Amino acid sequence: MFADAFAVFVKFFFILTPFFIVAVFIAMTENETVEVRHKLAVRITLAVIAISLILFFAGATIFELLGITVDAFRIGAGALLFLSAVSLVNGKVQLPDSKRSILELAVVPLAIPMTLGPGSVGALVVMSSDIRGLADQLTTAVAIIAASACVGVLLYLSAELKRLIGRSGISMLSKLTGLILASLSCQMIFTGIAAFLR
Repeated sequence: MFADAFAVFVKFFFILTPFFIVAVFIAMTENETVEVRHKLAVRITLAVIAISLILFFAGATIFELLGITVDAFRIGAGALLFLSAVSLVNGKVQLPDSKRSILELAVVPLAIPMTLGPGSVGALVVMSSDIRGLADQLTTAVAIIAASACVGVLLYLSAELKRLIGRSGISMLSKLTGLILASLSCQMIFTGIAAFLR
């Protein structure tokens, strides 16, 4: 059970594209105080955890209401995740309009769709349909919370991270995350197609 939970933790951590969101976070908060950056990091983390858990536990209900099969959603989510991976590898970071107070941007767009993008949402819903039993669900939920919290810690320590590895280091890690995401997305698509053909 611990091994499964750790696998979910690692998978979800990379699905959240941590180094991409750190790069965006650093760019957006360059002129902000340390206190504001810390407040924003905490808000983003809490929003990501709340939205992730809602999607995880309501995933089966979403399928039933929309009449979508798990395999069709798996293929669609994999395709979206692959597009996210390509944008990471290409280094295309689109910054949102930040004319409002920076703290107002915590939920939208920083938590969703920048941290929890379409691919992440799809992966969560697929994950919820694959897991049976209350114990496994709770273990997975804890892994999701832990992965989200780790991303939050990176955001909280973003200034220190930038000093430690620099912008080029963060860019390199974003591209590495993109490659891992591309592999995960291909696996999701292949699994969905194989199940559909059976």
